[in-house]
Amino acid sequence: MDLFWSLVVNCFLSLCGYLLTVRLIPTFKPMLIKANLYGLDLCKTSKDKIPESAGVICGCVFLVVIFFFIPVPFTQFLTRHGSDFPHYELVELITALLSICCMVLLGFADDVLDLRWRHKLLLPTVATLPLLMVYYVNYDLTTVIVPKPLRPLIGYDIDLGCLYYVYMGMTVVFCTNAINILAGINGLEVGQALILAVSLVVFNFIELSGDCWKAHRFSLFFMIPFIGVCLALLRYNWYPARAFVGDTFCYFAGMTFAVVGILGHFSKTMMLFFLPQIFNFVYSAPQIFLLVPCPRHRIPVFNSKIDKLETSVWSCKKKDSNLLGRIVVKLFHVLRLIRMKEGVGEDGEYIECNNFTLINLVLKFRGPLHEKTLTLHLLGIQVVSSALAFLIRYQLVKLFYD
Repeated sequence: MDLFWSLVVNCFLSLCGYLLTVRLIPTFKPMLIKANLYGLDLCKTSKDKIPESAGVICGCVFLVVIFFFIPVPFTQFLTRHGSDFPHYELVELITALLSICCMVLLGFADDVLDLRWRHKLLLPTVATLPLLMVYYVNYDLTTVIVPKPLRPLIGYDIDLGCLYYVYMGMTVVFCTNAINILAGINGLEVGQALILAVSLVVFNFIELSGDCWKAHRFSLFFMIPFIGVCLALLRYNWYPARAFVGDTFCYFAGMTFAVVGILGHFSKTMMLFFLPQIFNFVYSAPQIFLLVPCPRHRIPVFNSKIDKLETSVWSCKKKDSNLLGRIVVKLFHVLRLIRMKEGVGEDGEYIECNNFTLINLVLKFRGPLHEKTLTLHLLGIQVVSSALAFLIRYQLVKLFYD
């Protein structure tokens, strides 16, 4: 079956996935609440129980759609068993599904068991081993082109060897956690994932005319169904949320992006579309690595009097803070990235700052915002970043590469 008809079938199955997800989420709502998989929306006065882990429904429907789609790209080979059958493509497809399935399992386990951070870093690394093994057997391409300014010193290209596999493993860990730490308000997790997926689909269609069209076809086969289930989930997670996505969706989405980036051979380009997530990770690093206090919830504070969200804060005694943490706080304050307050209390001098997240940073510059408006601001940043990624990929890159 040629590419056009494969994409037609893929789009049809994606539509079925959308309709099925729309139907299943409200069906599973009472079951999730009965199983104590629910939460309260901390950004609202309402105390209604909202089901968690709706992302597991989204992930399972996505897997079912791809399972049904597996034979489609290989239709013309099914009646033949000769050496011309593209076994490596089938292995890539199955391995990608295995890695995604592992992350759906991890995400659901996290929602149920509330895993520690070290598990959240270790398990994605283990889940990516089959992916890296397939990459090694099918390609083992570890050579990167050196930017023009550095070629007189290093040469035209350099073989990174095992370091390239370390990079790909770190890419998986980053992708599976990046969306999870830029979260906490209605529609943000699914919204950013949806914009990322649409951006990658546009990129894949542009690149279909190139030499690596098979890799981008592979990406489209995953991204289009992903968009379908995300649109369905967004219907229930948009303000006011009737379902929470849970960690399951964040891990499932992150691994899906990592899979297409690695096996589609555009992992470096994919990182361009993750610019807001990269900034949020760097900005959050002092709290993630406990250089400064990190509360369990860093989401904005809801002010019921004005029905708007305000920056959330942390505070600590100066005598209890470490030197490196104080240096980071001073640096961020000089760069106007935080709102810092120093004072003297009953227990001595203290420091108070807003939490280090992109969400709180937007609130710092824009002031209190309604939750829906804040989500639209953050998704707007994601759209602008995608446009910037295309500019870098197709225009500015000419300054550094032939």
